[in-house]
Amino acid sequence: MANNYEHSNKRQRTDDGTRDPEDRFKPAPSPCVHVRGLSDQAIEGDLVEAVQHFGAVRDVMMMPRKRQALIEFEDITGAKNCVEYCQGNSIFCAGQPAFFNFSLSQKILRPGEGEDAKPPNHILLFTILNPQYPITVDVIHKINGPYGQVQRIVIFKKNGVQAMVEFDNVESAKRAKQYLNGADIYSGCCTLKIEYAKPTRLNVVRNDAESWDYTNPSLGGGKDGPAGRGQPLLQEPRFGTAPAPYNGPAGSNYGGFGGPGGYYEDGFDGYNRGPGPYGPGDRFGPKGGPDRFGRGGYEGGQGAQGAVCMVYGLNMDKMNCERLFNLFCLYGNVVRIKFLKSKEGSAMIQLGDPISVERAIANLNNVFFFGNKLQLSMSKQAFLQEVPNPHELADGTLSYKDFMGNRNNRFTNPEAAQKNRIQSPSKVLHFFNAPPTITESEVFEMFDNAIGKRPLKMKQFPSKTERSCTGLVEFESKADGIEALIMVNHTPISSPGGKSPFIFKLCFSAMPLTM
Repeated sequence: MANNYEHSNKRQRTDDGTRDPEDRFKPAPSPCVHVRGLSDQAIEGDLVEAVQHFGAVRDVMMMPRKRQALIEFEDITGAKNCVEYCQGNSIFCAGQPAFFNFSLSQKILRPGEGEDAKPPNHILLFTILNPQYPITVDVIHKINGPYGQVQRIVIFKKNGVQAMVEFDNVESAKRAKQYLNGADIYSGCCTLKIEYAKPTRLNVVRNDAESWDYTNPSLGGGKDGPAGRGQPLLQEPRFGTAPAPYNGPAGSNYGGFGGPGGYYEDGFDGYNRGPGPYGPGDRFGPKGGPDRFGRGGYEGGQGAQGAVCMVYGLNMDKMNCERLFNLFCLYGNVVRIKFLKSKEGSAMIQLGDPISVERAIANLNNVFFFGNKLQLSMSKQAFLQEVPNPHELADGTLSYKDFMGNRNNRFTNPEAAQKNRIQSPSKVLHFFNAPPTITESEVFEMFDNAIGKRPLKMKQFPSKTERSCTGLVEFESKADGIEALIMVNHTPISSPGGKSPFIFKLCFSAMPLTM
């Protein structure tokens, strides 16, 4: 354990016995980051939320009496991103800036843990610390559902309260571990510690409150099935919110949100810790001020602000999930998109964080395209649940799509995010990642085929690397520019020699096009 506490604050010494300040203040890069100057109120979840955008977090160890902590990233790249960003920027944790530097430790060792850490597995072991409220399969499924397809859950209470969650693939398990490890299901209790489990498959013999096989919903316990079981105690699993009082066993009136025992219109209003913002001027982690659990949180236990945007006024003859992605990816990472069957021309978009939703609303609300005026607002939901059987849209595509991990998201790391300039819609578009040999007539033809309109003019910039082409195109109106971006953004263009195609990318430009 001594290694985890910065070698008990021992200083590295030179051959003559004097302290070497270089070793202390400029330690070699390590997957572990040493955090100093933490707020007295900071908890593990605050740290994870503040740094998760830099890379996957493997473990956190708090040193509350010293106002310090250790963070171990899955790989050294995440640690480097964190430390390099902190050199010229503030990283806020629980509303207060903290200081981040490489640790002298290479990893965090928990008591009883050997050097051979468990390899990634599609099954996760959850240990629920301080479980003051009931933990059921519904609770565990609600918090894991956004990160992948859950196949089986088993809850056991031999050593406290623990659960194993089996996903359909390792990547989903990694994602859930990254975003949930160290989080509280409810404020100040039911804290999650997550490890990779050893089994390769969970054995479920009965579907009930403590075990469930989602690949075999008819497995025993008929009266305990989802249709017959009362709603579990699960009110907004996000920092800063406490659950309503527990009012009895399954089937009784649980205190919920959206009214007594009720839910918001589209299901669970839960907890989002999806991809981070990385927008210009953004700081990582919660902002300062009295609400230490994030910017714009609701008061009175109604839940913290989510990252879902309501979209109204869409022309359903023209729009689908991919085309909405083409527009909204300019303002933040797009996680999921769902068109509402009950309300024509409406959709919900989950972005990576609330700030991205604010950016989208600030830049896109009331813009006009495809004959309609777009109207946006913040949803009460914190994330979108997976839609098992989405309906078809007018063009035959599905009404729901998951974009998590999509390579066309533009805020996936600090380097990528810094290249984005947040710009309101305009009639001038900046294109990039085009083949270096592309001609003006080919660009004009691409837009003409997609929207039936050609740009008024085009300007091609000199290529610095001769590996791709970039430039500007100008349309007659702002509406034409928006329609062109929606329809043509991310169009694949074949490259000579049978290599991978170029993905033609667009964004709005404030630069006037002068010839």
